[in-house]
Amino acid sequence: MKLAVQLYSLRHDYETGEEFLKILEKVKELGFDGVEFAGYAGLEPEIIKAKLDELGLVAVGCHMGIENYTAENIDASIKLGKTLGMKYMGVGGAPHTTKEELDYLVDTYKAANKAGEKDGIKFYYHNHTEEFENELDGMLVMDYIAQGAYLEIDTYWSYCGGADNYSYIKSHADKIPFLHIKDGVDRHPTALGEGDNDLLSVFKAAKESGIEWLILENDDPVPTGVEDITRSMAYFKANL
Repeated sequence: MKLAVQLYSLRHDYETGEEFLKILEKVKELGFDGVEFAGYAGLEPEIIKAKLDELGLVAVGCHMGIENYTAENIDASIKLGKTLGMKYMGVGGAPHTTKEELDYLVDTYKAANKAGEKDGIKFYYHNHTEEFENELDGMLVMDYIAQGAYLEIDTYWSYCGGADNYSYIKSHADKIPFLHIKDGVDRHPTALGEGDNDLLSVFKAAKESGIEWLILENDDPVPTGVEDITRSMAYFKANL
């Protein structure tokens, strides 16, 4: 398996585009193989791609708003994905409390995935707790969304939502291109190994399911993003 980091974890560690490129250098230095974007620091995608290629990092995916994948915006989003070399593009969360909102998500994802076929780009959805706590018409909300989207399981929020991560990952492996690896205590994220998530069962399920990428994320890194992901990388090295 390969390791990436969701750059949202490092959002407080840079302000300018130049500092953003330096953060990519640090990510590589720590041993990560790829990154997942949550913004581009005002840089043109060609500049970012050149830096990724220089460092040998892969653009695994991204989090953007669902509006970026609607009919009027999908072509521009696919162009961005192609420029950065992405095979997957995603959403970090979207309204999902009503049937109308869920149907909108499913329909948007179905159309986006159809549009991305010619360029080899697939579109995924990243969960929080509610998608595993709530149902619609007897179906888990996450499963409802999966009717149109690929799934990026945030394994801490799914754990907080009551999911058995091992079983869910194994039973949905064909829909899961990669996992968010996250730990925490009382719904407050921590570095890996500092919380109560059963990460070893997540790793086991990922290995058995042939999932290629594990993506580290911490919403609230301490004391800095770089220091936090450094501790998490040590956990990866000791436990993978």
